[in-house]
Order: sequence, then C-alpha cells, then structure tokens
Amino acid sequence: MTEYEELAPRFKEAILDWMKNRNPFWSLLGMELVEVRKGWAQIRLPFDKKLTNAIGLVHGGAIFTPADSAVGMALVGMISRNENISTLEMKINYLKPVKKCDIIAEAKIVHKGAQTAIGDVEVRDVNDVLIAKGLATYAIFKKRGR
Repeated sequence: MTEYEELAPRFKEAILDWMKNRNPFWSLLGMELVEVRKGWAQIRLPFDKKLTNAIGLVHGGAIFTPADSAVGMALVGMISRNENISTLEMKINYLKPVKKCDIIAEAKIVHKGAQTAIGDVEVRDVNDVLIAKGLATYAIFKKRGR
C-alpha cells in the first residue's frame, strides 16, 4: 500500500465524512470506508444477519457491493473536480462462502485513461481468507452544469 500517494488531508477528510454521513445505501448496509489513497481503497462491511441468504451465508450481492464501492473510492482520488465516475461493468468470482464474519474489500486501480478506468479488487474475511476476486470498468465523465 505504501506505493499509493496520500490524498490531501482536507480532501480525504471530506471523502470519509461524505461516505459516512451522506450515502444512504452505505448507511443501510453499514459499510465503512476504512482507508483511501490515490488509486487504492479499503472498505469494511460488518456482518449483519440481514445480509445473509436463505441458508445463512452472506449473500453474493452483499459481497459484490463493497467490492464495487472499493474500486470507486480508489478512483475518486485520481479524477478532477469537474469529473464523475460510474461503474460500466464488473465481474466477480466468488471463491469461498462467508458466514457470520465481517468482510473487507481492497481495490487498486490498474489503469486510468481519459474516459475509463480498470480496478482490481479482492474481498477477504477478517481472517484474511480470500473470498472473492473482481475486476471493474468505470466510466469517467465531465459533470453536467445545473
């Protein structure tokens, strides 16, 4: 992780605050942005019984969500103020089931162009067991005027 440049302190604080206090979907799931740098981010999803499927395992969608979000957060520090991002496509491989355990998604941007970026993400349980591996493509586009 040391190869990833720190964000400006005020910018990092603003991102952490925004994701904690102004993102309804993250609040619904209890997701937390643990750390963010230019091109790298880590998100924690605390275990909650509501995130399980009918057989008591953490639902694939609950694993996918922090993976996708980690890629987005890793990219946020690499775009300009007049740009936004959006997921274009994402693929994930589920490797191990998760039961009654927090999960941590760690993403890094492996390519950033003018209009797209590619992010690699690993999702692990709190025992550092790899449970999913993903690859996401994000669109980078100019913000529209109001």
